[in-house]
Amino acid sequence: MPPGYSNEYNCGKAVIYSGSPVPLHRPQWGFKPTASAVKPPDTVYVKPKKELGQHFLKDLDIAQRIAGLLTGHVGSGESYKEVLEIGPGTGVLTQFLLKNPAFNTYVIEIDRESVDYLKLHFPALEGRILAADFLNIRPDLLPAKQPGSTSNFAVIGNFPYNISSQILFKVLDMRDRVPEVVGMFQREVAQRIASAPGNKDYGILSVFMQAWYDVRYEFTVDPDVFNPPPKVHSGVLSCRRNNKTDLGCDERKFTQVVKHGFGQRRKTLRNALKPLNPPEAALDSPFMDKRAEQLSVGEFVTLTLAMTGPPGDIEL
Repeated sequence: MPPGYSNEYNCGKAVIYSGSPVPLHRPQWGFKPTASAVKPPDTVYVKPKKELGQHFLKDLDIAQRIAGLLTGHVGSGESYKEVLEIGPGTGVLTQFLLKNPAFNTYVIEIDRESVDYLKLHFPALEGRILAADFLNIRPDLLPAKQPGSTSNFAVIGNFPYNISSQILFKVLDMRDRVPEVVGMFQREVAQRIASAPGNKDYGILSVFMQAWYDVRYEFTVDPDVFNPPPKVHSGVLSCRRNNKTDLGCDERKFTQVVKHGFGQRRKTLRNALKPLNPPEAALDSPFMDKRAEQLSVGEFVTLTLAMTGPPGDIEL
């Protein structure tokens, strides 16, 4: 193989490479780069960008395993067809999604180099690449950039560590349209989201996600399967929408109670919730003498009801 070019996996045209930047194209054997021929016309460079939190997965087995976690079903037994991959990079995961005939796969990518690469190497994505920022795009434009869309779609991706929590908060805003989420996170973040009450990992996002989704920690991924390798391990989560259509309490108040409770997580809720001026019914609750990390989703709902109702009309 010519010097300066990447090793390639001949699978779905996805190029797995080392070093940065590298030319992502298939050179002719015997081709030797010269000063005047370093970049052929069809070469597309994709350099992992630190400011975008890019760590490109290069292990095909792991990519296939992640893609296989999507079930194609919602909690009611109905199926969905649209899948949106966030940050596909060079398409290592994308290729396996495209191979599944049950899915219509769309991708959203903010990196212009990756967009150009995907257009060149994945013709099946024609008309299905959204060159946009997932966090800023209007929800009704997802997944196919069609205004007013209300269709269900799954979300999947090797999420940039620096925005992974923000991705889930946006998913929560669209929860009635997103029946499944499968994602790669920093391991500590994934463990926190899947954590049960009663330990230090349990937090705000744990409560919010588990209120609407059944969350499962699937497996851990080592740093050496990424380019460049991150300094931490990664963890893969699957989140499947539960059957709840409402929490049985005021959701805005629920959000306030959870955020204030964890805002001073070392304090008891009696002290942490003082800024919300709890009514008498809430002050009498045994939950007030616990810390936020000790309450389940259901107990936060019960406490929210007490915080919302007039004194004495809620029995805890």
